[in-house]
Formats: sequence, structure tokens, C-alpha cells
Amino acid sequence: MTAASTHPDPSAGLPVCVLGLGLIGGSLLRTLHDAGRSAYGYNRSGETVAAATAAGYRASTDLAATLRQASADNAIVVLATPVTIIDDLLPAIVEHAANCLLTDVISVKQAVAESVARLAPGVRHVGGHPMAGTSQSGWTATDPDLFRDAMWMVTTEDHTDPDDWLAVAAIARSAGAFVVPAAAGAHDRAVAAISHLPHLTAAVTAAVGAGESDLALRLAAGSFRDGTRVAGSAPALQRAMLEANGIALLNVLSETIDRLIAARDELRDKGTVEIVVDDGHRARSAYQQIAGAAPLPITGVTVGEPGWAQELRRQAHQAKVWVG
Repeated sequence: MTAASTHPDPSAGLPVCVLGLGLIGGSLLRTLHDAGRSAYGYNRSGETVAAATAAGYRASTDLAATLRQASADNAIVVLATPVTIIDDLLPAIVEHAANCLLTDVISVKQAVAESVARLAPGVRHVGGHPMAGTSQSGWTATDPDLFRDAMWMVTTEDHTDPDDWLAVAAIARSAGAFVVPAAAGAHDRAVAAISHLPHLTAAVTAAVGAGESDLALRLAAGSFRDGTRVAGSAPALQRAMLEANGIALLNVLSETIDRLIAARDELRDKGTVEIVVDDGHRARSAYQQIAGAAPLPITGVTVGEPGWAQELRRQAHQAKVWVG
């Protein structure tokens, strides 16, 4: 038996208002609209809005009007901009749509929660983060199937309102994703290791390879291509993501540097890199075992009952997912 509420989620079918129509926000607008759900969006770029409306989606460059519509619809508002922009948006949300449930699809959770608490303390907020994307950005990169079978973290704290949590989880499920419940801090530590650190190591690998010679780049094949893919993302977007998770990223970066120094010393002194290669191989095998298997569902939890949030988090740490 999978996790479920004892009553239907009253917000599951509410309209969704997406603020920011880049790769993630635009893809979410498309997938919800194409599935028949009322969804519309805002973007400050007229070119993006023109492209979205030409494709048959509702979009506007008028933030205040969009938020007033969201308020009238009691819509769920989704922040889908870089984390550096949300402080400019939150006062407008307070002014025009304070009654709406707020979520986000930003790759750091504590920084977003702190901004909401500081600038929109009366607004209900449940964070989210779909683990999906490409090195491309903007409306032209959007894909309504982007989230299918992806993992979508939904912030799950002891104080989280269960109906609000279910409403945000329902958006993720509507997009075809699996829901991974987690506390904001645990999420930020995890993504520092498996997402943000790879952006830095990709940047270093790309810089070292390009610095060697054009011959090296001509010879570069799969390992260089795959290992540097995310370095092709827009630098400003990368910096916003990485710098917002600075403390957690510093910790995993320090461990990485320590491991590389140990590998360098082992190669210099003993002519081998056995330890780092063996450790990496075991870790990759563990990842393939989890990623290659169908995700196991969280069981025995009724959202809203005492201890529901703690139990969802506990099972998520066993690599289980919430499927509703």
C-alpha cells in the first residue's frame, strides 16, 4: 500500500501560475497545459512570452496582472527563476497573491526558504526541486516530457502543512515525476555532492583539456564529452546555483580536493592511483544499482497523521519514493 491521504487533495486540480519560463518553468507550463490542467506563466522577456503564446500557451510580461489572476484563481504559484531573482519577485507575490500556495523548482532549498521567511512570511510555501534538465536554457529548450520518470524533491519538514504538501506533490506527479520527500538541509547537502560538485569538476576538466592543446580537443571522445556536458550550461545560471549552496558545496569540494591530493601523492610516491579508482568504481556500481532499478514506493504512511513527515523522510533515505 503506497502513501495516501485519507481525503482527496483539495488543491490537486487548482490552476498553476509559473513565474519564469526558461527550461524548467517553461517545460512545467507545457506539460501541465498539455495534460489539460489550467496553467499560465510570466516571463520578463517579451521574446520568451511571444514564443510561448505563439505555441499556444498563456503567458505575459505583466507580473502584477499575472499574480492578480493567480490570486483570483487561488492558483499555485511556482517560482522558476534563478535563485538570485526571487527576492525581487516575493514582494510582488505578497502584494498581489498572498493567498496563493507558493512552491519553487530551484536547486537550493534553504536559501529559498530563508528568502520566503524574510520577505513573504505570511505566504504558505512548500519547496520543490525536479532533478531534470539539460545544458541548454530558455524557452526553445523546453520539453513537456522533461520530468517523466525524474526524481522531484518536495520539501518535507515537521511543520509542513499536509494539504499543501500534497498539492505540490500532485504537481510533480502530474508532470510524470516521482516524489522524493526530504528536509531542506538534507536536500542541499545531497545536491552539493551529486549535482553542484559535478558542475565544478566539469568546469575544471574542460579547462584542463582545452588548455592542453587543440590536438587534445580533437582527440576528445566520450569521457571528455560526458564529463564536461554541464560545463556547457550558461555560466550565470551555474554561478547562481552553486554560490547559493556555498556552505554545502564547500564541504564536498574540500573532500574532493583531499581525495585528489591523496591520489596525486599515491601516484608520485607509489606509481599507482588504485585507491581513488577503486573507490570510484564501487561508488558508481552502487549508483547503477539504485538508478537501474524501478524505484520502490514509500509504504505505510498516511499524509497528515502524526509523524507522517518524519516517516516520509526516513523512507526516502532508503531510496524510496512517494507515488501517491
